[in-house]
Amino acid sequence: MAHVNHSGALPAHPEKATLEGKNKFLGFWFFLGGETVLFASLFGTYLGLKNGTNNGPGPQDLFHWEIVFIATMLLLTSSLTSVLAMIAMKRNQFKAMLAWLGVTVLLGLGFLGLEIYEFYDYVHKGLGFTTSAFGSGFYTLVGFHGAHVAFGVSWITLLMIRYRNTGLTLTNAPKFYLASLYWHFIDVVWVFIFTVVYLMGIGG
Repeated sequence: MAHVNHSGALPAHPEKATLEGKNKFLGFWFFLGGETVLFASLFGTYLGLKNGTNNGPGPQDLFHWEIVFIATMLLLTSSLTSVLAMIAMKRNQFKAMLAWLGVTVLLGLGFLGLEIYEFYDYVHKGLGFTTSAFGSGFYTLVGFHGAHVAFGVSWITLLMIRYRNTGLTLTNAPKFYLASLYWHFIDVVWVFIFTVVYLMGIGG
Protein backbone atom coordinates (compact mmCIF):
# COMPACT_ATOMS: atom_id res chain seq x y z
CA MET A 1 0.00 0.00 0.00
CA ALA A 2 1.28 3.45 -0.92
CA HIS A 3 1.65 6.09 1.75
CA VAL A 4 2.13 9.85 1.82
CA ASN A 5 5.80 10.58 1.28
CA HIS A 6 8.09 12.27 3.82
CA SER A 7 7.41 15.79 2.49
CA GLY A 8 3.70 15.37 3.27
CA ALA A 9 2.72 15.34 -0.38
CA LEU A 10 0.49 12.71 -1.91
CA PRO A 11 1.76 10.33 -4.63
CA ALA A 12 1.54 11.47 -8.25
CA HIS A 13 -1.63 9.42 -8.78
CA PRO A 14 -3.38 9.32 -5.38
CA GLU A 15 -6.54 7.87 -6.93
CA LYS A 16 -4.69 4.62 -7.73
CA ALA A 17 -2.10 4.61 -4.97
CA THR A 18 -3.82 1.99 -2.79
CA LEU A 19 -5.23 -1.46 -3.38
CA GLU A 20 -8.64 -0.14 -2.35
CA GLY A 21 -8.41 2.59 -4.97
CA LYS A 22 -7.45 0.10 -7.68
CA ASN A 23 -10.36 -2.16 -6.72
CA LYS A 24 -12.73 0.79 -6.92
CA PHE A 25 -11.53 1.42 -10.47
CA LEU A 26 -12.07 -2.21 -11.45
CA GLY A 27 -15.59 -2.26 -10.06
CA PHE A 28 -16.36 1.08 -11.68
CA TRP A 29 -15.42 -0.16 -15.16
CA PHE A 30 -17.76 -3.13 -14.75
CA PHE A 31 -20.47 -0.69 -13.72
CA LEU A 32 -19.85 1.50 -16.78
CA GLY A 33 -20.01 -1.58 -19.00
CA GLY A 34 -23.50 -2.31 -17.74
CA GLU A 35 -24.51 1.33 -18.16
CA THR A 36 -23.23 1.32 -21.75
CA VAL A 37 -25.33 -1.74 -22.61
CA LEU A 38 -28.37 -0.14 -21.00
CA PHE A 39 -28.01 3.12 -22.92
CA ALA A 40 -27.36 1.21 -26.14
CA SER A 41 -30.67 -0.59 -25.61
CA LEU A 42 -32.46 2.73 -25.05
CA PHE A 43 -30.91 4.22 -28.19
CA GLY A 44 -32.00 1.19 -30.20
CA THR A 45 -35.53 1.44 -28.81
CA TYR A 46 -35.73 5.14 -29.59
CA LEU A 47 -34.55 4.63 -33.18
CA GLY A 48 -37.20 1.98 -33.61
CA LEU A 49 -39.95 4.23 -32.26
CA LYS A 50 -38.97 7.72 -33.45
CA ASN A 51 -41.20 7.66 -36.55
CA GLY A 52 -44.27 6.55 -34.61
CA THR A 53 -45.78 9.97 -33.94
CA ASN A 54 -49.42 8.78 -34.10
CA ASN A 55 -50.30 12.02 -35.94
CA GLY A 56 -48.97 13.96 -32.97
CA PRO A 57 -46.02 16.37 -32.80
CA GLY A 58 -42.67 15.09 -34.01
CA PRO A 59 -39.07 16.23 -33.65
CA GLN A 60 -39.32 18.95 -36.29
CA ASP A 61 -42.39 20.39 -34.55
CA LEU A 62 -40.81 20.52 -31.10
CA PHE A 63 -37.05 20.73 -30.90
CA HIS A 64 -35.42 24.12 -30.33
CA TRP A 65 -31.86 24.66 -31.54
CA GLU A 66 -31.23 27.41 -28.99
CA ILE A 67 -32.13 25.40 -25.88
CA VAL A 68 -30.40 22.23 -27.01
CA PHE A 69 -27.25 24.13 -28.02
CA ILE A 70 -27.00 25.98 -24.71
CA ALA A 71 -27.63 22.78 -22.75
CA THR A 72 -24.92 21.01 -24.75
CA MET A 73 -22.42 23.82 -24.14
CA LEU A 74 -23.16 23.74 -20.41
CA LEU A 75 -22.55 20.01 -20.20
CA LEU A 76 -19.42 20.04 -22.35
CA THR A 77 -18.02 22.93 -20.33
CA SER A 78 -18.75 21.02 -17.14
CA SER A 79 -16.62 18.18 -18.48
CA LEU A 80 -13.74 20.65 -18.87
CA THR A 81 -14.16 21.98 -15.33
CA SER A 82 -14.18 18.40 -14.07
CA VAL A 83 -10.84 17.83 -15.81
CA LEU A 84 -9.45 20.99 -14.20
CA ALA A 85 -10.63 19.70 -10.82
CA MET A 86 -8.71 16.45 -11.30
CA ILE A 87 -5.60 18.36 -12.37
CA ALA A 88 -5.86 20.33 -9.14
CA MET A 89 -6.29 17.08 -7.21
CA LYS A 90 -3.09 15.63 -8.65
CA ARG A 91 -1.30 18.83 -7.62
CA ASN A 92 -2.71 18.41 -4.10
CA GLN A 93 -4.61 21.70 -4.45
CA PHE A 94 -7.69 20.67 -2.50
CA LYS A 95 -9.45 24.04 -2.41
CA ALA A 96 -8.95 24.53 -6.13
CA MET A 97 -10.33 21.05 -6.76
CA LEU A 98 -13.45 21.83 -4.72
CA ALA A 99 -13.89 25.14 -6.55
CA TRP A 100 -13.77 23.49 -9.98
CA LEU A 101 -16.10 20.73 -8.83
CA GLY A 102 -18.47 23.41 -7.55
CA VAL A 103 -18.52 24.99 -11.01
CA THR A 104 -19.14 21.54 -12.49
CA VAL A 105 -22.16 21.09 -10.22
CA LEU A 106 -23.56 24.52 -11.13
CA LEU A 107 -23.22 23.79 -14.85
CA GLY A 108 -24.91 20.43 -14.33
CA LEU A 109 -27.79 22.12 -12.52
CA GLY A 110 -28.09 24.60 -15.39
CA PHE A 111 -28.33 21.70 -17.82
CA LEU A 112 -31.05 20.05 -15.73
CA GLY A 113 -32.97 23.31 -15.54
CA LEU A 114 -33.00 23.63 -19.32
CA GLU A 115 -34.05 20.00 -19.71
CA ILE A 116 -36.94 20.43 -17.29
CA TYR A 117 -38.04 23.54 -19.18
CA GLU A 118 -37.73 21.62 -22.45
CA PHE A 119 -39.94 18.78 -21.20
CA TYR A 120 -42.45 21.28 -19.79
CA ASP A 121 -42.63 23.02 -23.16
CA TYR A 122 -43.07 19.78 -25.10
CA VAL A 123 -45.87 18.59 -22.82
CA HIS A 124 -47.73 21.86 -23.37
CA LYS A 125 -47.27 21.41 -27.11
CA GLY A 126 -48.99 18.05 -26.96
CA LEU A 127 -46.20 15.52 -26.49
CA GLY A 128 -46.82 13.42 -23.40
CA PHE A 129 -45.16 10.17 -22.44
CA THR A 130 -48.13 8.15 -23.76
CA THR A 131 -49.01 10.42 -26.70
CA SER A 132 -47.08 8.31 -29.18
CA ALA A 133 -44.29 5.78 -29.55
CA PHE A 134 -41.96 8.66 -30.33
CA GLY A 135 -42.92 10.41 -27.09
CA SER A 136 -42.34 7.29 -25.03
CA GLY A 137 -38.95 6.63 -26.63
CA PHE A 138 -37.86 10.25 -26.37
CA TYR A 139 -38.79 10.81 -22.73
CA THR A 140 -37.35 7.46 -21.67
CA LEU A 141 -33.96 8.00 -23.32
CA VAL A 142 -33.48 11.70 -22.60
CA GLY A 143 -35.12 11.51 -19.18
CA PHE A 144 -32.98 8.54 -18.18
CA HIS A 145 -29.88 10.51 -19.10
CA GLY A 146 -31.21 13.47 -17.12
CA ALA A 147 -31.61 11.20 -14.10
CA HIS A 148 -27.95 10.23 -14.49
CA VAL A 149 -26.96 13.91 -14.56
CA ALA A 150 -28.97 14.47 -11.37
CA PHE A 151 -27.23 11.49 -9.76
CA GLY A 152 -23.83 12.81 -10.83
CA VAL A 153 -24.58 16.25 -9.39
CA SER A 154 -25.71 14.67 -6.12
CA TRP A 155 -22.66 12.38 -5.97
CA ILE A 156 -20.15 15.20 -6.45
CA THR A 157 -22.02 17.50 -4.06
CA LEU A 158 -22.13 14.89 -1.30
CA LEU A 159 -18.40 14.20 -1.68
CA MET A 160 -17.65 17.91 -1.44
CA ILE A 161 -19.76 18.26 1.70
CA ARG A 162 -18.41 15.14 3.37
CA TYR A 163 -14.72 15.91 2.83
CA ARG A 164 -14.74 19.72 2.85
CA ASN A 165 -12.79 19.82 6.13
CA THR A 166 -10.73 16.68 5.60
CA GLY A 167 -8.47 17.63 2.75
CA LEU A 168 -7.27 15.25 0.08
CA THR A 169 -6.31 11.77 1.25
CA LEU A 170 -5.56 8.40 -0.30
CA THR A 171 -9.03 7.35 0.84
CA ASN A 172 -11.11 10.07 -0.78
CA ALA A 173 -8.97 10.73 -3.87
CA PRO A 174 -10.35 7.62 -5.69
CA LYS A 175 -13.90 8.71 -4.83
CA PHE A 176 -13.46 12.15 -6.35
CA TYR A 177 -11.72 10.72 -9.41
CA LEU A 178 -14.40 8.11 -10.07
CA ALA A 179 -17.12 10.74 -9.71
CA SER A 180 -15.27 12.75 -12.35
CA LEU A 181 -15.05 9.73 -14.67
CA TYR A 182 -18.77 9.13 -14.23
CA TRP A 183 -19.39 12.75 -15.18
CA HIS A 184 -17.37 12.31 -18.36
CA PHE A 185 -19.41 9.21 -19.17
CA ILE A 186 -22.74 11.04 -19.01
CA ASP A 187 -21.23 13.86 -21.09
CA VAL A 188 -20.25 11.35 -23.79
CA VAL A 189 -23.74 9.83 -23.70
CA TRP A 190 -25.19 13.31 -24.21
CA VAL A 191 -23.06 13.80 -27.34
CA PHE A 192 -24.73 10.69 -28.78
CA ILE A 193 -28.18 11.92 -27.70
CA PHE A 194 -27.50 15.32 -29.26
CA THR A 195 -26.54 13.64 -32.53
CA VAL A 196 -29.09 10.82 -32.72
CA VAL A 197 -32.10 12.52 -31.17
CA TYR A 198 -31.75 16.21 -31.93
CA LEU A 199 -29.58 16.58 -35.04
CA MET A 200 -31.17 13.62 -36.81
CA GLY A 201 -34.60 14.71 -35.57
CA ILE A 202 -34.34 18.28 -36.78
CA GLY A 203 -32.65 17.24 -40.01
CA GLY A 204 -35.29 14.62 -40.65
